Amino acid sequence: MTSAARPLPHWLTVSTGPAPAVLDGRACRTRAAFFEEVARALRLPGHFGRNWDALTDSLRDTGPVALVVAHAEDLLGEEPPEQLATLLDVLAVAAGAGLTVTLCTDPAHEAHLRERAAANLP
Repeated sequence: MTSAARPLPHWLTVSTGPAPAVLDGRACRTRAAFFEEVARALRLPGHFGRNWDALTDSLRDTGPVALVVAHAEDLLGEEPPEQLATLLDVLAVAAGAGLTVTLCTDPAHEAHLRERAAANLP
């Protein structure tokens, strides 16, 4: 005999989707550091080329991925804005293969992060 499952509290979620890959934006201030951090978080192979084309190929091959960037206000902060634009373009292409991205920040940085992201969207 089976009993009815007790409902879960509102703060607890059970998912069959992909577990998120978490990047620390503080570790991604430069393009080179970003590629190291994304290779770690997504468990990319050692031959990952650490450039935008290689990331595009890797994201296309990984299938659905949930990517979370903590401290996103620092993401590529030491690079020219064009680098963030390129990253967002790569992520937009990968969204077609099931990528989702969440940029996490604190309230003090939210407005600036939204403006920075919006200004660099493809």
